[in-house]
Amino acid sequence: MRDISEITLQQHFFPDDGRIPNHPHYPFVRYPAVFDKTDAIEEVLERNHWRNTWRGSVFDYHHYHSNAHEVLVVAEGDAMLHIGGASGEELHVAIGDVLLLPAGTGHKFIRGSHSFTVVGAYPNGTAYNLCTGDPIEKDKHIQQIAAVPKPSHDPIFGENGPLLTLWT
Repeated sequence: MRDISEITLQQHFFPDDGRIPNHPHYPFVRYPAVFDKTDAIEEVLERNHWRNTWRGSVFDYHHYHSNAHEVLVVAEGDAMLHIGGASGEELHVAIGDVLLLPAGTGHKFIRGSHSFTVVGAYPNGTAYNLCTGDPIEKDKHIQQIAAVPKPSHDPIFGENGPLLTLWT
């Protein structure tokens, strides 16, 4: 695992696109190329209180979680993801990249290598919901997003990690 001093953080703010609210205050953050194939991603996440881990891909439709922040770590392969809803951005991700999605941030798989795999986790193991932009539920979801607390730890760099100052 690379040290934080070796990484150039990237952050993006995405506005509400009418269906996907995105987070009103916290940016989407990317830590590029943090891990390699030999690193124990789940152990790092668990140590930093990001739990309820899973391995798989990303859904191929725009979705978000209104009740939880999410970290996605690319464990294998590479892909194009659409982040921020329909008016967001396409982002190429590759092995070792860490994507920090604040509650409400839209994400969608566009295309990728056959081996593309991410590890996902949530602060303190929150049982996340799945939202697809149903306009009937939007007001409720916006309230839920605002109520999701800031994590106590950066999922990769712990209690002194940069996420804690980026999400204020």
